[in-house]
Amino acid sequence: MLVANKRVAVLSPVAWRTPPRRYGAWETVASNVTEGLVSRGWDVTLFASGDSTTRACLHAVVAQGYEEDPAVDPKVAEYLHISEAFEHAAEFDLIHSHYDFMALSYTRLVKTPVLTTIHGFSSPKIMPVYDKYRDGYFVSISNSDRAPGLNYLATVYNGIDLSLYPLQERGGDHLIFLGRIHPDKGVHLAIEVARLSGLPLLIAGIIQDETYFREQVEPHLNGTIRYIGAVDVPGKNELFARARALLHLNTIPERFGLVLAEANAAGVPVVAMDLGSCREVIEDGRTGFLVNNVQEAVLSLERISEIDRTDCRRRVERCFSIETMVEAYERVYRTIFEREAQSRL
Repeated sequence: MLVANKRVAVLSPVAWRTPPRRYGAWETVASNVTEGLVSRGWDVTLFASGDSTTRACLHAVVAQGYEEDPAVDPKVAEYLHISEAFEHAAEFDLIHSHYDFMALSYTRLVKTPVLTTIHGFSSPKIMPVYDKYRDGYFVSISNSDRAPGLNYLATVYNGIDLSLYPLQERGGDHLIFLGRIHPDKGVHLAIEVARLSGLPLLIAGIIQDETYFREQVEPHLNGTIRYIGAVDVPGKNELFARARALLHLNTIPERFGLVLAEANAAGVPVVAMDLGSCREVIEDGRTGFLVNNVQEAVLSLERISEIDRTDCRRRVERCFSIETMVEAYERVYRTIFEREAQSRL
């Protein structure tokens, strides 16, 4: 649904490179949106760190992600980056922001319409910004992660590059955890499931809460429960090849859960806590199991053989591919262009 001669700016975060080398869900989605639009013929400029890779036009004022350069002040990097995009707003027909609440404060200073994909509400303290700009254009990444009163145009599920995650037709014997090492992600619950089930567990991800890791993860590490650090895409695929199941026992409502789609794309069944968007991403009994506690998670592992790995991948192809995501965003873009044209009459 290409709208002729329309120029789109995609504003990515600059915590990490776009796409990230390892961790960086928002940067991953911003990259996938950008590359998907380019593939469909759109004129796209990606505002991201200077070491980012893209087939779009790259515009950068920050050399590399501030999480990868300790000499950089994060706030300085963020505001240099965001302001740069909005200072060039007149060059574009639409700015598609993946930058949370901060970019909203610039939206009324430019005539170019701004679409904000809300990747999650990190704290109630940021809600006054969303409330002030509630009449902007918003997209949610799941039906479960919405705030009342905002002008949502659609829910658009995150899409992944399926070529990065080949189907692993046969799994291994390991349980795997992939994600931030943080209480929200339930690493301690994954450890408990591994202990009760007697299955080995591989834990991968950045340590976001050092105290939590030291007190609730590290004491349990041994020959069968191992922490291997953050992993890149090849590292994920090595884990998927060894996986009987991915454990995603989040303790708070999940916003989307990109790793759920990545695991399913590789054919790995997911055992997820039934909180937030997990019910939207995982089809209970077909691509994994939704559970309410550790005991249910352990019991579900006895049924993993019921899951057809090809069904897991087919659902991702249908619901969570880059193509499906970009087609949905094209419909949103068209709505915005039509509304903006109507407002000028």
